[in-house]
Amino acid sequence: MTAMEFDHKIASLHETLELFTKKFTKDQEESEDLIQDTILKALTYRDKFKQNTNLKGWLYTIMRNTFINNYRKAQRARTTLDDTKESYYLNVPDNHTFNTPDGNYEYKDITKCINEIKEDLLTPFKMHTEGYKYHEIADYLNIPIGTVKNRIFHARKEIQKKLLAYAY
Repeated sequence: MTAMEFDHKIASLHETLELFTKKFTKDQEESEDLIQDTILKALTYRDKFKQNTNLKGWLYTIMRNTFINNYRKAQRARTTLDDTKESYYLNVPDNHTFNTPDGNYEYKDITKCINEIKEDLLTPFKMHTEGYKYHEIADYLNIPIGTVKNRIFHARKEIQKKLLAYAY
């Protein structure tokens, strides 16, 4: 297909692209921008289009990916980070400390429950909580990765059962 034929086919699909945008946005301006971005990318990357493939599907994929990328970019732009060094300006109570008598008691109980599980579950679980990757634990213990994941899962379940008494 020549470049002229390709351009003509894309231009003829403008109305179809308008219908596609209804799945992504109700705003008319956003819809037009999305169509323009899609057509621009299609023309820019025309060499990536393979003969005898679905042009509508290819354009829809470009449109969907463009919409998702724009959405993520907008989300990042709305995200604000507070890098205030004086955190006492924040009126947030610190409930996540073990410095209170109750917190220290809970910490000891959690540690006791963890240490009571079977050794073959305890070693992978502790290594995982210390930050080791599954493959590193598997190599160290000389067992398959699936076994490591299984043991960590069962360790969590046992600890949860033991700590269930503290939920009430």
